[in-house]
Amino acid sequence: MKKKMNLKKGDFVVVISGEDKGKKGQILKAFPSKNRVIVEKVNLIKKHSKPSQTNPQGGIITKEAPIDASNVMLFNEKLNAVSKPVMQDREGRRVRVCKKTGNEL
Repeated sequence: MKKKMNLKKGDFVVVISGEDKGKKGQILKAFPSKNRVIVEKVNLIKKHSKPSQTNPQGGIITKEAPIDASNVMLFNEKLNAVSKPVMQDREGRRVRVCKKTGNEL
């Protein structure tokens, strides 16, 4: 059974393992079915592109590659620490809440 991913596009996260450990950034894109996320300025790869009509110059392009969602953790700027997002029922709707503070995300 797959675990549900609690991260969304726009969340501010910290990489907790791997080559880019300690880097912070915003989630640009999330792939819940694959349990992967793309974080800005993290896991950069170089992609060689042939000249085309859209890119007549061609050359080497640096872009972000997806990393596993288990390698990133939500960053709480008020606490200046990482915390887990938890789902709770509030006033008849399910919301994401910071586990340490209880504040809505």
